[in-house]
Amino acid sequence: MKTTSPAASRSPAAPRSRRRLSRRELLKAGAALAAGVLAAPAVFPEGVLASPGRPGPNERVIVGFIGTGHRAKLLMDQMPAGARIAAICDCFLKRCHEALKEKGASWKVFQDYRRLLDEKDIDAVVVPTTDHGRVIPCIRACQAGKDVYAEKPLTLTIREGRALVEAARRHKRVFQTGSQQRSMEMNRFACELVRTGGLGPLKELFGCNYTGPGECEGLPVEPVPEGLDWDMWCGPTELAPYNSRRHLGWMGCRSYSGGEMTNWGAHGIDQIQWALGADGTGPVEVWPESPGPNGKVSLRYASGVTVKLELEKGPMGGAVFVGERGKLEVDRNRFTATPADLVKSPPEPQVAEILEGPGWQAKYHIQDWLDCIASRERPVADVEVGHRSITVCHLANIARRLGRRLRWDPEKETFPGDAAANAHLDRPRRKGWELPEAG
Repeated sequence: MKTTSPAASRSPAAPRSRRRLSRRELLKAGAALAAGVLAAPAVFPEGVLASPGRPGPNERVIVGFIGTGHRAKLLMDQMPAGARIAAICDCFLKRCHEALKEKGASWKVFQDYRRLLDEKDIDAVVVPTTDHGRVIPCIRACQAGKDVYAEKPLTLTIREGRALVEAARRHKRVFQTGSQQRSMEMNRFACELVRTGGLGPLKELFGCNYTGPGECEGLPVEPVPEGLDWDMWCGPTELAPYNSRRHLGWMGCRSYSGGEMTNWGAHGIDQIQWALGADGTGPVEVWPESPGPNGKVSLRYASGVTVKLELEKGPMGGAVFVGERGKLEVDRNRFTATPADLVKSPPEPQVAEILEGPGWQAKYHIQDWLDCIASRERPVADVEVGHRSITVCHLANIARRLGRRLRWDPEKETFPGDAAANAHLDRPRRKGWELPEAG
């Protein structure tokens, strides 16, 4: 399949030089993880950590968390032994103290993420915040010389994504997007099979009809909980009156999220991008197939492949690829081929089982990030990869909102000659919460 070639300045992550493990080695690695072998300290060459002159060999990467909600606490549990958490931050201090108690830890606590970034001994940060609150801390972290692991969806808008990529590149940061399926062997194998023509020419490609966000207007005013900096939580969005639905149900509010289209869609669309070899580009056209904020959407790539987001029940973390030789359904950590003999020499089933236990889904992915902090290579879900995948989700929501067919230029990242559509590339930002200047 032929895809457009992105400009050199916007190229995807350089190919990784690390040798791919054999199935036997993968199974051995999984057994080692399960047995706790990662409890041994990771060894890093001198000079590879974020702070100049810090620390020498045999030191672990010192990590800070910006955000301490449910997802953050899962990631805390999945930190390999090559990392050591030293500080946590949340604009709702209650959550910090709950995390300390739950983890039996004595980490430093901050309410303002900027104070955490001022800590000289912090080498890297994990940023599992709300969607609308993620990009500015990530850019500030890059400027502060910290490597970054940021949860998906990486951004709230397309312009935010490009600014984030530029910050990571300018400051030479190792930036991993939390699309952990990129570190799952079953997904890697399946997407590579599609990308290298294992299904023959693609005839059809189906993804889920991920729902969009709702509106949270006219909610009654409630008292701000003690210990919550509501102004900081609202960040670049309008300083709306506090309401628990806004605060705790933010994923259902357009002001703060793209809904399931950018939540689960960040995983499913990422697999489509990977399988199509489109990590440095995207579709050239998008249109709604049915009306409304939850309508079905289609997207066409320059190769001629059309992606139909229309499945009401299907692989939330993947897609269904139909080629001349057969069909491949890809989901998180698994795939199904029709006919069954379409796939030759698939990974052993035990490879998938390694990642099925509670708390294991992101461990390999975080380890990939730590390995790249040592080598200064780009990780498997580099910031450009994360930006390009979530851009496709944003395009689908924009097409739904405008209710018409849109042309998209993945090189310039604009809608050619369409001022109304281009107005949706970013959102109005509250004074004092503008995107940080480059540098």
